[in-house]
Amino acid sequence: MNKKYKKLALSIALDAIGMIPIPFFDVIWAPTSGFLMTKMYKGKEGKVAGIISFLEEIIPFLDFIPTFTIMWFYTYVFNKKMS
Repeated sequence: MNKKYKKLALSIALDAIGMIPIPFFDVIWAPTSGFLMTKMYKGKEGKVAGIISFLEEIIPFLDFIPTFTIMWFYTYVFNKKMS
């Protein structure tokens, strides 16, 4: 499997983890997801995505947004210069 498709599979898995409906899980997951986003996607885009990921996870009722998968599409489909 190609490296970018492995990253897509990981992104989908991380988005699924973020949707787990356990009370107070977001307090732990929000900073973790922000950190992982900055490690998966380098540069300014990764930092911005890390902040967005953190906010999406920490704000109640936004857990359904697949930020990792959206960032993958931004990186490998819409912004070809990064891939």
